[in-house]
Amino acid sequence: MHKKKLKHTVNKAKEQSTMKKKNQNGKSKSIHDILPLDLIHIILLRVPIRHLARLRCVSKLWCSVVSDPDFAELHFHHSPAATNACFFMKNDTMADLVYLDDNDASQKEVCPPFQKKLPSNFSVAGSCRGFILFHRDPHFLVVWKPLTGSSKRISYSHIVHRSQHHGRRIPYGVYFHGFGYDASQDDYLLLVAWSDWKGQYHLDCFSLRTNSWINLDVAVPKLFFYYWHNGGLFFNGAVHWVPSVLMDYRDGIVIFDLKEMTFSTISAPEQLSRSCPSLALLGGCLTLSSPNNDFRNTDIWVMKENKVHSSWTLYRIPCKDFRPLCLSSNRDIIGSGYTSCGKTGYFIYNVRGDLLKHFKNLRCQLPSREPNIVYTVSLLPLPSDIKVKNNKKKMKKEIGIIDHGLASCGPGLWCSFEV
Repeated sequence: MHKKKLKHTVNKAKEQSTMKKKNQNGKSKSIHDILPLDLIHIILLRVPIRHLARLRCVSKLWCSVVSDPDFAELHFHHSPAATNACFFMKNDTMADLVYLDDNDASQKEVCPPFQKKLPSNFSVAGSCRGFILFHRDPHFLVVWKPLTGSSKRISYSHIVHRSQHHGRRIPYGVYFHGFGYDASQDDYLLLVAWSDWKGQYHLDCFSLRTNSWINLDVAVPKLFFYYWHNGGLFFNGAVHWVPSVLMDYRDGIVIFDLKEMTFSTISAPEQLSRSCPSLALLGGCLTLSSPNNDFRNTDIWVMKENKVHSSWTLYRIPCKDFRPLCLSSNRDIIGSGYTSCGKTGYFIYNVRGDLLKHFKNLRCQLPSREPNIVYTVSLLPLPSDIKVKNNKKKMKKEIGIIDHGLASCGPGLWCSFEV
């Protein structure tokens, strides 16, 4: 499938490119005669995302390759090193993106797309393939791409009205959200679970491809509404939630499969502390972490084989409240927290529990507050961006002024490319 996409992208770039280069004799020579486009494509796929913005300016051909949605998909899956950032809200209007790797770290202040005339009260509800989902009680969600600044607002006031009885609001705690990607439909889905005034549970789903809501006819687990973590973790085609306090290890993790549209559960390790567990992804494996009962260490349980209970593997980190975020290139654990010695911030530990590095000069959201999420930077567009881009191309072709590559980008898609 990916080979077909590569061939399709290369052919498209060849058709679009009009880049010519003069040789010493003054004759026009194609850039393909100097460097084959297939080789250019392979090289660009290996370039870290933070450098691709500048490379777009090399030529219209390169801009055309990098701007193509198929290239974005291939780069997301095959780039040697993903650019991961820890995202957290600093206050009502500003947020921080913290980029971490083995040797260095940097921090960037960003302004999410909140309207100043509205009360802020936004919370982070999830992250998926380069996009962050925000929720604002009680009426709408915002999908935002920090890389470009583009965003999409989705109202669900119809759900709020359906949950009321004679104007009485149902408490905020009944709403839970999920954000994921259905590869079978090439669609991003937003989930809202809620309870009506009769105490009946419902799950609504918004499709970004069709720009519409649908009430899913599924049996929503009642225990789902005892879950404290508002946003779910997207992994392996499904959204995962974990409660603030484990009541039953057999139903420790609730899963909603975005393709099959069904709920299921995964058993947590019996030795996991019941207090404040959190979910993460480490090296493509589902991970549960929780403060140890001794209040000096954090237990990190990694599921080496998906949905195989016997594959839970324990790593103990000597940090009393540690939240794993991602793995370094050396397979060491990068996370945030604070130690018994009073150190706060971002740390790198190896799997034996040895502290390898402490990033001292970075602002850190303490785990006891709104949890950090890991945002993976990507070039991927939302389906609505692709539609707008194609409509603009069609319009320009009709009036005969299409510019190959540089003028074919949709609104917000490339206006502010900076990492």
